[in-house]
Amino acid sequence: MKLLFITGSLVHGGAERHSITLYNRLAERGHECHAVYVKNDPSQLERLRPRNDGRVRCLHARRYLDLRSLGELAALMRALAPGVLIAANPYALMYAALARRLAAFAAPLMVTFHTTRPGSTKEWLQMLYYRPFFWRAECGVFVCETQRRYWLRRGLWSRRSETIYNGVDLEHWRPAAPAERRRLRAVLGFAEHDLVTGMCAVLRPEKNHLQLVEAIAALRRRGLPAKALLIGDGVMRRAIEARAHALGVSDAVLISGFQQDVRPMVAVCDAVALCSTAVETFSLAALEAMALGKPVVHSRTGGAAEMVRPGRNGFLFPVGDTRALADKLALLAERETRERMGARAREVVESEFAESTMVERYEQLLLQLESSRSRREDLRKPARAH
Repeated sequence: MKLLFITGSLVHGGAERHSITLYNRLAERGHECHAVYVKNDPSQLERLRPRNDGRVRCLHARRYLDLRSLGELAALMRALAPGVLIAANPYALMYAALARRLAAFAAPLMVTFHTTRPGSTKEWLQMLYYRPFFWRAECGVFVCETQRRYWLRRGLWSRRSETIYNGVDLEHWRPAAPAERRRLRAVLGFAEHDLVTGMCAVLRPEKNHLQLVEAIAALRRRGLPAKALLIGDGVMRRAIEARAHALGVSDAVLISGFQQDVRPMVAVCDAVALCSTAVETFSLAALEAMALGKPVVHSRTGGAAEMVRPGRNGFLFPVGDTRALADKLALLAERETRERMGARAREVVESEFAESTMVERYEQLLLQLESSRSRREDLRKPARAH
């Protein structure tokens, strides 16, 4: 197949990571993959690995809807003539749909959607005029069943609606050897008896790192040697440091800063928490932690209940409930309990959320879309005279 991926940018985000993974894996399988990103944020550009004459281009859009960039995308569609267009999220979908119409191009359009609940009134209003673009797309892919049901109830669907779970590379996300883990803990200043809870996310308000800091303070008041490792950086760093200082736990909260490879940092943790107040549709960070053998304590948002089996591979807690978060983390204070649950977390990822399974499902879906286009074109051809 010849495929054209369209993203809003290559910013560090789950939708962009997902598109890059699909691009790379499908290219490895011999498909001709091309990529376009609308706005000039190339943060993950180096992760794209073009093969088979694949191209990567930025449209350098200077405004929300840039007519010059739209025309450039239409021209690229005509020149490349891809068999299927793949847009990530509504903004890229809008560009793909408008450019397809401008180019009078017949390739089927698929959109992967990674959001469950918009975070602001402006985003809700945007979804009103994004809906027609979804309706006209040949296929919409949701990343969990909770998300699919949520949007279908609100009138958002495509001609064909599918659910394909996010997946992670089981070889890349493999638990660290015990000796290496002990060495890294010592380097970071964690004792073997410390209960270290990690959180791997950009330090933004909706990720709610402050709640984990408060839970660590509550656990330490109970006499548990709880510590937090916040893996990432962002606008909330000073606020997080201030809250830790105010609660008297500055020495128990470590912020790693941005990490190109987060695996060593996650490896030193005993558990991983996700405290998001905004909906985490189907967290890649949670799946990656599970693949590394870590039990996950996840706020009950999005599709969390589709990956976390409470008491088996992690726990769920109500959004914003710090006491419940601390209670769940306290259950992981026993080494045997958290190691048993971590092993089960890895098993769940192996059986249900492997990247290879995800890519295989996308490949089969894309082949079906391309095949349906070929059949339609054959029907339009005039019959030959006998």
